[in-house]
Amino acid sequence: MKPMRALIATVSATVSATLITTLMAALTLAAAAASPARAQATAQATFAGGCFWCTESDFDKVPGVISTTSGYTGGSVANPTYQQVSAKTTGHAEAVQIVFDPAKVSYEQLLAKFWTSIDPTTRDRQFCDVGTPYRTAIFAHDATQLEAARKSLANLEKSKPFKEPIVTQIVPASAFYPAEEYHQNYHNKNPARYGFYRLSCGRDARLQQLWGKLP
Repeated sequence: MKPMRALIATVSATVSATLITTLMAALTLAAAAASPARAQATAQATFAGGCFWCTESDFDKVPGVISTTSGYTGGSVANPTYQQVSAKTTGHAEAVQIVFDPAKVSYEQLLAKFWTSIDPTTRDRQFCDVGTPYRTAIFAHDATQLEAARKSLANLEKSKPFKEPIVTQIVPASAFYPAEEYHQNYHNKNPARYGFYRLSCGRDARLQQLWGKLP
């Protein structure tokens, strides 16, 4: 028979090994469970709301929005330039791609912000900008966003404070091409010019006419 101290040591070693194995397994499972959460720490949304300077400015103010990028999407030409898009021959819309934290702002909240930042009653136009590049659209990145966008439209049709029909498109997201650097963050780089453009274009006046006083 082994001495008592040796027996205790053997049992302790066995128990310790078991505890370590159990602990390691638990940590592995916890890491695996946390991986999807880390992968979903940010999400994307893409909206076309007319001039992308204004859409970018509006969403930069939303808590939970991490970044906004002005660009072109929904067209048939790869890597279009501003001049090409403005010529209205590529099919692209001026749009903004948003990276956001779903723990701080939901996609549904972004949709609500989008609706009240546009005139959804005009086709191929927003305020003083006319043509297909200035159409309004929601570009859904997956089936969940597509369903949420359609649901938000259905709800808006019931609650809208204006009589005109809503013509904003809801379509699957396609290739997004960032616009030229001078367009990015334009409202902060050129605040005086941006402010004059937004005022003279009548954007806020029309939004108040459509939606009432906005926060």
